[in-house]
Amino acid sequence: MEPQDSRIPRWSLGSGSGLHYGSFVNSLSSLTPKAEETEEPAISQRRSYIAVAVLCYINLLNYTERYTIAGVLPDIQKFFGINDGTAALIQTVFICSFLLLAPFFGYLGDRYNRKYIMIGGLIVWLVTAAGSSFVTESHFWLLMLLRGMVGIGEASYSTIAPTIIADLFVGTKRSMIICIFYIFIPVGSGLGYITGAGVASFTGDWRWALRITPILGVVGLFLLVFLCPNPPRGAAETHGEGVSEQSSYLEDVKYLLKNKTYLWSTLGVTATAFLSGALAFWMPTFLSRAQVSQGLRPACVEEPCDSTDSYIFGAVTVLTGILGGILGSGLSRWLREKFPKSDPLICSSGLLGAAPCLFITIFVASTSIPATYVFIFFGEILISLNWAVMADILLYVVIPTRRSTAEALQISVGHLLGDAGSPFLVGAISDALSKSKPVSPEWSFHSLKYSLLVCPVVGILGGLFFFLSSLYIIGDRKAAAQLVEAGPREPQDPSSEPPIELSNGDKTNDEDNFSQSI
Repeated sequence: MEPQDSRIPRWSLGSGSGLHYGSFVNSLSSLTPKAEETEEPAISQRRSYIAVAVLCYINLLNYTERYTIAGVLPDIQKFFGINDGTAALIQTVFICSFLLLAPFFGYLGDRYNRKYIMIGGLIVWLVTAAGSSFVTESHFWLLMLLRGMVGIGEASYSTIAPTIIADLFVGTKRSMIICIFYIFIPVGSGLGYITGAGVASFTGDWRWALRITPILGVVGLFLLVFLCPNPPRGAAETHGEGVSEQSSYLEDVKYLLKNKTYLWSTLGVTATAFLSGALAFWMPTFLSRAQVSQGLRPACVEEPCDSTDSYIFGAVTVLTGILGGILGSGLSRWLREKFPKSDPLICSSGLLGAAPCLFITIFVASTSIPATYVFIFFGEILISLNWAVMADILLYVVIPTRRSTAEALQISVGHLLGDAGSPFLVGAISDALSKSKPVSPEWSFHSLKYSLLVCPVVGILGGLFFFLSSLYIIGDRKAAAQLVEAGPREPQDPSSEPPIELSNGDKTNDEDNFSQSI
């Protein structure tokens, strides 16, 4: 890889021996003089929209592939002869590799060519995802290994793609594009169930379900190579000039740790990931067992199992993802100017409202499947309010040259404490409860039902975390987005607060350097 980009951005942020949160005075919306506001962007709008379409397509495939496993989980359990806890490890291993490598790709994404990093990661994803479909019955460990390697490819993409979008658009247009990008998370997840169950049913072999997304991913790879640019960091805010900053990874982490909005919202993201991971992995199986418990269908004794619940839950996930994403982003754009704290409060309301819906879902499944789907519908809409909004929060409270690192660390924490462990935790609790009574289809359902009760509790905690982030978001956003529009201030003791210097080319004077302490 070539360090950074061959083009040197006109605007640069140089740091002294250390960077202190609150000392940034570069307004990312004001770095370019007003005389240049009418300049054409370095990357045309047409090319930017094409790039977004490519990134959204690959994001769709990422999440479709991720949840194809859940769509054929009963078939996989029968094929390998594994219980709930072991089956959940398939997802846990994938997420663990994903979260462990995200900081590494975040570090690279803030310093090297982001397009090349995504291309390399996508190639690894395609090879390992396709390879996992050829694992034989006696090599379950190989399936686990390959699923872990799939996480390598997804980590490179998920940490970098949002930052490229952030460098192509700004303001409300960025919020809209980010909304569209993140809508493909629930849409892709829902299509994963439908694709997995549909292909397995059509071919009579669950392995073919794991081969569809890699085939479509080859198309995405070519589109990424030829149609996606690598814009300068901060290009949207500086009319294509970009922002550069000389800082170490440790300085980046210290900056983020002092950003309270980032910290509390990351915990909220973690709770959202916990809910999404547990529900996405176990809900189709839970609904299937509920119908067996009610005598509506026979228990699955050989593959292929009945995939009806995967179809329906997938369709519900797609629909609620679209509706929730549009509603959340719309509320954000409508309320943000009037109520600057609205974004984290929207996320908080979504999780707090989803908690009672999930609680009712878990218990009403014993008596009425249609009523269960109704509460699943409302619960998932409320959870989906968060996807675009919480991503937008990160982009406007963190400066451009640290966004990849911020995305990576948020992904790592979110997955480590969220969906990396939630499927396994639910499965392990279910296995422990099932051993307390003789094995039966009815008790298998009830043990999974009681284990899912952890989800509403986590939803309440997530709502509280987002509420706490609302207490700091105004100050943190100003710290990242406002430039001091006055003259130079009185000199400070350089040992206590090293300034961030804003330089324009090789010409410097006293009026080019500003510093501010918050």
